[in-house]
Amino acid sequence: MTDSISLPAHHWPALEPGWVWLCGAGPGDPGLLTLHALNALRQADVIVYDALVDERILDWAPEAEKIYAGKRGGKPSAKQRDISLRLVELAQAGRRVLRLKGGDPFVFGRGGEEAQTLVQHGVRVRIIPGISAGIGGLAYAGIPVTHRDVNQSVTFVTGHDQSGATPSSLDWAAISRGSQVIVIYMGIKHASAIAEALLAAGRSADEPVAVVAGATTPTQKVLETRLDRMAADIADTKLEPPAIICIGRAALMRQVLDWQGQIAGEAPRDLDPLGRGRPAEQG
Repeated sequence: MTDSISLPAHHWPALEPGWVWLCGAGPGDPGLLTLHALNALRQADVIVYDALVDERILDWAPEAEKIYAGKRGGKPSAKQRDISLRLVELAQAGRRVLRLKGGDPFVFGRGGEEAQTLVQHGVRVRIIPGISAGIGGLAYAGIPVTHRDVNQSVTFVTGHDQSGATPSSLDWAAISRGSQVIVIYMGIKHASAIAEALLAAGRSADEPVAVVAGATTPTQKVLETRLDRMAADIADTKLEPPAIICIGRAALMRQVLDWQGQIAGEAPRDLDPLGRGRPAEQG
């Protein structure tokens, strides 16, 4: 990747000295970056980026200083307070600061915390949304997060809290009753506890599940399983985070919509995985 891609004509905002732009880099594939994000990369003096940002994206900002601020579970990571205050320090030094975060900065990305810290210290901010892995990552696996024959609701859940444990504040019974499709971020390490909680809350043992690891990247892997076997199958296949877990009948749609498999020459496994018994265009 190079910096040769030209932005189309538009009144693009200027990244001014002393400002911080909090930007989502999308779920992995550099092509999913927004034009506002590309505009930010072209102007930044310094980029503070997360572990899940594809480093090829940084090639679009060859002159900028790059500061790694990745946070990965179970590995040495920068403290959130230190990251936030470093952004303040850089802005107050008159730098043009781009804070580049995987996915969307406001979806389990601590972007709200960082933005609030900046505003509390008098630093001006702009928020640039990104494609969240819970939507874009599933789409790359051929799974629509909503489908009118499956769900009228979807719940996005984090699989661990600040301590790294399964969030104790989550009402799994209410989530189980209230949402036909559940999308879980950062839940692969606690898959067993999550499955037990949902089964205890009344979800069916044979409910379809898809686990997408490395979503939208060249190393993407997809596990199709069922709720009662989810944890064992994750262990058997040795899937590693980052991963998105989709629980619900929407996961069945991969059987017809695995578009990457079809590009590679594979035939759809089932043209009617929901068992509608009629063409998709017929309501």
